[in-house]
Amino acid sequence: MALGQGFRQQQRQSQKLAMTQRLQQSIQMLQFNVEELRDFLTQKALENPLIDVDTNWNANHASLSAAKNVATHEDFIERVSTTNQHSLFEYLLDQIHLTMRDTKLRKIVLALIAFVDVNGYLKVDDQQIMAETNATPVELLDAITLLQQLDPPGVGARSLQQALMLQTENDESAPNLAYIILEENFNAFVNRQWAMLAKQYQVGLADISSVYDYVRTLSPTPGAAIGQETTGYIFPDLVVTTVAGQLALKTASMAQPVVKFKGNYYQQMSRHDDQEVTEYLKEKKSEYDWIASSLQQREATIFRVGTVIIERQADFFLEKSTELQPLLLRDVAQQLKVHESTISRSINGKYIQTDFGMFELKRFFTKAVSKRPTESGKLISTDTVQHRIVALIDRENKEKPLSDQKIVQILKSENVELSRRTVAKYRENINIPSSSKRKQYLKPEQ
Repeated sequence: MALGQGFRQQQRQSQKLAMTQRLQQSIQMLQFNVEELRDFLTQKALENPLIDVDTNWNANHASLSAAKNVATHEDFIERVSTTNQHSLFEYLLDQIHLTMRDTKLRKIVLALIAFVDVNGYLKVDDQQIMAETNATPVELLDAITLLQQLDPPGVGARSLQQALMLQTENDESAPNLAYIILEENFNAFVNRQWAMLAKQYQVGLADISSVYDYVRTLSPTPGAAIGQETTGYIFPDLVVTTVAGQLALKTASMAQPVVKFKGNYYQQMSRHDDQEVTEYLKEKKSEYDWIASSLQQREATIFRVGTVIIERQADFFLEKSTELQPLLLRDVAQQLKVHESTISRSINGKYIQTDFGMFELKRFFTKAVSKRPTESGKLISTDTVQHRIVALIDRENKEKPLSDQKIVQILKSENVELSRRTVAKYRENINIPSSSKRKQYLKPEQ
């Protein structure tokens, strides 16, 4: 009897574990983006003979898609980057074989490219490479020079300073002073000691400023653009359109994978009298039912969240405003009577297609900068304040840029009270440098 009780207790524990795993997988399915969901379901179809997955996606269509308007099947997929066919190593190797004769120097260069990192920098100890190639110091220097003459400009550099110098040397349109300043006064230049540089080279501050603007166009990682397999596609979960001035939301069904039940196979296998087969079919049928139900629940949850978003941010979707209203995960969770974590999973990696572009759902969540509404009765969001900061800086005097404290004073006059530290944080969030780094010296008009 004791043994029987122990057996039944173990059986109940096993069932509880299975339920927990399914619950975890349901949560995962909500969190997955479209591509991750497709991979998950494809794996399930491999494990379950009763499941068939229609991915609703054709790679040839996807490769042609870059449009942002919702008009055709291809428009539901937005390309976000491109793929390079060769790695940086292969790219350099091809150039060496095409441009260099079979000499000892070429053998040294071939050895060197194995130590060029993905950003294009040469990371190797000179003594090590000389020992491996039996090269003299002069031969090694000549080989490094040959390496640094390859494309992309800047490859084979040993430092950021050298990478910028190599790119400048390769560019016929570079300002005359650029290479000299980078070579002789790199630290002073980086630290914006422009008055000292202008005096040393007997030029105006505007000339040093022009060199600075040029150097900012150069790449600090000259090899990074080669060989990075970064092709990616964004698949929307929702589509919003405007019909007679009203917003209409629907699920982006063309991009969503569909799970189908293999009814004929199930009927055929059900004819077997084998108890083990019957139990197996029951288990796999149950798994299909759970997956189908979880998919419906996932779609419904994302749609409900999307509905609240377009209600709260209607002006943005109607293209009446580029600014967003304050909206928190808590607000949507309370309205839909679900946990905040459910909202978080519903928006991360999920996208909504509009007539003017693709946006991640979490883009529409922004905090209010204060709890006091404006005269119009609306709270001011961080998004609105950041737009205002951008507008102020766009119109500032470039020779006397606005300090963070001055921006605080301007915003205060507009009934938006923020600390200088908060303004600095917002400015950094939108990748705007400080006033000292925005300062420019402009040449007087002739």
